[in-house]
Amino acid sequence: MDISDFYSTFFEEAEELLGDMEAHLLALDVDNPNMEQLNAIFRAAHSIKGGAGTFGFEALQRTTHLLENLLDYTRRGELTLRRDIVDTFLEAKDMLHDQLDAYRQGVEPDAEAMARICEVLQKLALEEIGEPAGDVAPATTVAPSTPPPASGGAGQPLSVALLGVSESDRKLLIEELGQLGDVLETRGEDDRYEVLMQSTASADDIEAVMCFIVEPEQLDIRSIPPEQLPVPVKAPEPPPKAETKRAARPAVDSRDSGANSSIRVPVAKVDHIINLVGELIITQSMLNQVVEDSEFTGDGGFASGLSLLQRTARDLQEAVMSVRMVPMDYVFSRFPRLVRDLAGKLGKDVELITEGKSTELDKSLTERIIDPLTHLVRNSLDHGLETPELRAAAGKPGTGRLTLSAQHQGGNILIEVSDDGAGLDRERILAKARSNGLPVSDNMSDEEVWQLIFAPGFSTAEAVSDVSGRGVGMDVVKRNIQAMGGHVDVLSEAGQGTRTRIVLPLTLAILDGMSVRVGEETFILPVSAVIESLQPRADDLYTMAGGDVLLKVREDYLPLVALHHAMEVSGAVTDPTSAIVVIVQGEGRRYALLVDELVGQQQVVVKNLETNYRKVPGVSAATILGDGSVALILDIPDLHRLSQSKKASDAVARNSTVLSSKEVSAS
Repeated sequence: MDISDFYSTFFEEAEELLGDMEAHLLALDVDNPNMEQLNAIFRAAHSIKGGAGTFGFEALQRTTHLLENLLDYTRRGELTLRRDIVDTFLEAKDMLHDQLDAYRQGVEPDAEAMARICEVLQKLALEEIGEPAGDVAPATTVAPSTPPPASGGAGQPLSVALLGVSESDRKLLIEELGQLGDVLETRGEDDRYEVLMQSTASADDIEAVMCFIVEPEQLDIRSIPPEQLPVPVKAPEPPPKAETKRAARPAVDSRDSGANSSIRVPVAKVDHIINLVGELIITQSMLNQVVEDSEFTGDGGFASGLSLLQRTARDLQEAVMSVRMVPMDYVFSRFPRLVRDLAGKLGKDVELITEGKSTELDKSLTERIIDPLTHLVRNSLDHGLETPELRAAAGKPGTGRLTLSAQHQGGNILIEVSDDGAGLDRERILAKARSNGLPVSDNMSDEEVWQLIFAPGFSTAEAVSDVSGRGVGMDVVKRNIQAMGGHVDVLSEAGQGTRTRIVLPLTLAILDGMSVRVGEETFILPVSAVIESLQPRADDLYTMAGGDVLLKVREDYLPLVALHHAMEVSGAVTDPTSAIVVIVQGEGRRYALLVDELVGQQQVVVKNLETNYRKVPGVSAATILGDGSVALILDIPDLHRLSQSKKASDAVARNSTVLSSKEVSAS
């Protein structure tokens, strides 16, 4: 089997190791570095170098080798850390990431960029240690398409001791050694098992290959005099399939391999299973509907079996959905580096705090939330948090605090980006809005003023920089979050800071919905948007100029949205006092939605309408009901905009009719 079949495994593992390396580098205290962190950084570089050598990725191997040597000097105390040295290590990590991406795409990495970073690392070694960081000969790499040949009896005599390695891993390691040379004798116990061999490969190359199975601390490789070798006995030829597969295995601590076993599955396969489970739920709902419509009164066994099917289908659905859930640490782990680099560029001291990293969210949403959060974090750093001098003048600590938090809230997830900076300037925002031609007034509430920052092209930055000032970003944030079925709110207090709250559904595949009927049509409201339902009284209805109707609910006046009018449904109840009003919320506002009746609450499988048809105003998606009919899932804010648009169109049509009548009378 071609060893290149296992490239993807190496790429994924190397990506994780680079992520761990960056996290540890950012967490290092340069004045008092933690030895465990230094060792973890070194092991990550060592494992990547070993894998790169195994697969013949020469540029990646050479660069990692230089970085590994500097990290080794650091953990031995021969290289004293400083912030600029950590910056250099981070720059080298970025180069390793670029080289990894190049190999993933099947091209050679940028030779000029590699030469530059290698020169930087060599210069650092000469300045700090007084000697070069060392280099690695390309001849020791393994060709990608073939395993390294056995030595055929030639080579240096070696003793390879395996320390605390399990029996299963020990057998695999001996098979690996058989591919690197001649295994002459094996002996010892579990705590120290010794392999005597001859090999043309160096001790470093042997260690690099074996570190895909065990940790460096579990190996002791030494040269021995030839007379200590027994009479050569060729080790049995291992099965090619087993050998090749182990060569591509990632670095795993053998002590944990049994307890924490896992497999990697493409997301497309998981999505396919979720779709199939969704179809199963729909089929089960259809069966329930058929039984209800036929008023089946057979034996209890059938009803019991149907109930069991419903519970099992629901459990299966939840189990499959949990496979797609990933912790928010997947998102938050990207920001320490961004905050560190940008704060340094802006001359600000910033402490990043993350809370709720274990909170889980659908993987598709975590990937889509990264860009909006990046805009919000950059905004807080540039506009929100002050420089140390300004903070000191305001009586604040010199170091600003930026907090990223996540928590579950009902069927949603609440993500917050908050800072203890200067807060939003109400007057400045209003002045900028007026200059941009936006309709504003001094009587607007703070919440309405804060929403102005999401207007396209809006920015209060005095100058355009590579960080901000172009008026691009916040409108994209709002649009992207709304596309995910969520909404964003802003809370701010002058001199105390700003908090941006994002509310998202946990998943886009399944929705807890409230079924409502209008005429002969059934619509679905997201339960997360429903506050309450009531039957209005005539005394609580107020008609405004332009035809708008407001409903008084306790002390609030909410716009009445007639669903039958917005969606053009005939045969619906038009008298509000004879219908039902559902109080719903969207984009921070509440609306009174007029419907004929409430049908019930159920979980529905979300079907993307744009993919299968086109974008429909007022609608976010669709689902299939138990009777096989299609029901539209309503988008509350867009539904209100659609209703207003139809009212405006009706008013124009009425005016045109009146004018035409007057012209006819005059003639």
